[in-house]
Amino acid sequence: MARMIDLIRASAVPSNLMQSAAKGALSVPPREMIEILVYLAVHSKIFGEQAQLTLAGWDEAASRAAAGDSTTPKEVLEYLISPKNLRPVLLLALLNNPSVSEESWLELAPSAGREMVEVMLKSERITQSPAILNALLSNPNLSGIQSENVRNKIEGASPTPSTPEVKTPEVHSAPEKVVTESEEVFQAASADEVPEAEEVLDEGVLVYLAEHESEIAAHAEQSYQPIGGIHEELPSDEPAAAEAATVTASTGKATGAAAKKAPIKKSHLNPAEERGSALQKIAKLDIKGRIQLAMKGSKEERSLLIRDGTKIVALAVLESPKISDGEVERFATQKNVLEAVLRGIPMKRRFAKNYAIIRNLVFNPRTPLDLSLGLMKNMLVGDLRNLSNNKEISDTVRKLATKMFKQKMDSNSKR
Repeated sequence: MARMIDLIRASAVPSNLMQSAAKGALSVPPREMIEILVYLAVHSKIFGEQAQLTLAGWDEAASRAAAGDSTTPKEVLEYLISPKNLRPVLLLALLNNPSVSEESWLELAPSAGREMVEVMLKSERITQSPAILNALLSNPNLSGIQSENVRNKIEGASPTPSTPEVKTPEVHSAPEKVVTESEEVFQAASADEVPEAEEVLDEGVLVYLAEHESEIAAHAEQSYQPIGGIHEELPSDEPAAAEAATVTASTGKATGAAAKKAPIKKSHLNPAEERGSALQKIAKLDIKGRIQLAMKGSKEERSLLIRDGTKIVALAVLESPKISDGEVERFATQKNVLEAVLRGIPMKRRFAKNYAIIRNLVFNPRTPLDLSLGLMKNMLVGDLRNLSNNKEISDTVRKLATKMFKQKMDSNSKR
């Protein structure tokens, strides 16, 4: 008896069955169903879009089983590992599958996200292939330490995975060597504002600076330029504060002594004045100073730095041990942040477990499509219904939300 996939390839299946196939509703084994969906997604002009949506939300266990099976058809594996289709949860299974071609990894390596890069660099298959390692070197998500280790592997030298630990003792023994002029400004200006900052260990900041050394050097001259512009930071009735921030950004000449002459008293500032004061302070800092402030500063300062147009600074906010879930819930709704920030939020296990954060990310039209599709699987029925009617998000997300809503409603009605 011919398999259903063979009948579909031979165009021997009526349109109503083809429609059911595109929705993943045929009574065939899971392995064959995925093969059918991939065939339709790649070759069918009529049912291809529906098949792509179905695959994006397909059962994780079944997808992982197909991704890790060396007997899975080549077309299916190529579809699953394609940069535009790859679901991060399948990456490890694909890495362990010898049937995935080296050409596929060469295509993925330059554009893989930061989380994927970390997983790939732990794979023997990747680290033993000079061609794939060379392709990874062109990936902008590679950190300075990772780039150095990749070059060592390519040259045949033994890597030094513990570089941050090697550097740390030197920093601890002579901390004054790593304090920049802007960091002195930060320390002086924030002494009255953030008395609890001393409770935050400097080690986390120093390790972050070491891990991203090359990126920091590449963007050393970039001043604070928030996504959306400085005019969004202050209310329109605060022109003086905005003007002061602009002047400060252009001169950058403030000193720690000047900051001490005019200490900031939070208790006497209204929210607009407080925000203006924080903006002026940020404008004085270079990239290292802003990173330090992102990790050790106040809630108000984090809310400004999360919008920093320099990715390495904005991501430092998410590394702060002082950041709250409530802050991240708000960040997840913002449209005036870098896509890297929205991708970075669910990479933190603590935030990935917070339903409100995940929901806000999916409802944010700024969130990258592949990330939204991957986060939708655990959404509640009510949110899926609201999502399906949300005109601000992409059609693809709305359609998948509608499909998932109907599936969950049907499942509930059968109980």
